[in-house]
Amino acid sequence: MLEHQLIQSTGFRNFGPVGAREGFAIRIRIPNYHGTRLSQLDGFDVTVDGVFYDHEINRFGIRGEVYTMAEMREETTARWGLTEWGEILVDKPGGLEPGVHKIEVLARIRYSYFPPDVHIFPMHAERYGTICIA
Repeated sequence: MLEHQLIQSTGFRNFGPVGAREGFAIRIRIPNYHGTRLSQLDGFDVTVDGVFYDHEINRFGIRGEVYTMAEMREETTARWGLTEWGEILVDKPGGLEPGVHKIEVLARIRYSYFPPDVHIFPMHAERYGTICIA
């Protein structure tokens, strides 16, 4: 079951082989009141401990598939359901150090019923998360 908050309390982790971590992941719920196509997402800005990671570079994972920002913009069939979690994948060689980190996410979502030049809406969330294993 998903929590109400955008940033979930589980799923904050490093990814990649032990000893050669490639980055970290943040588990999130959909920042919307219903499911949506991936092409309606305009990415996720992430700040961890004051370090900013741009939405154009971060990737998004759902149901075992990983999408770049360019791939999401072109995706016409994949959807993110209201009851599914997704992951923001941030490349950071070595991952994050074990310990408590301040996490901020700015989700950028489009609504198809607004004109294209004004329809990207930001949704901001922050919380603390713990990396247990380097």
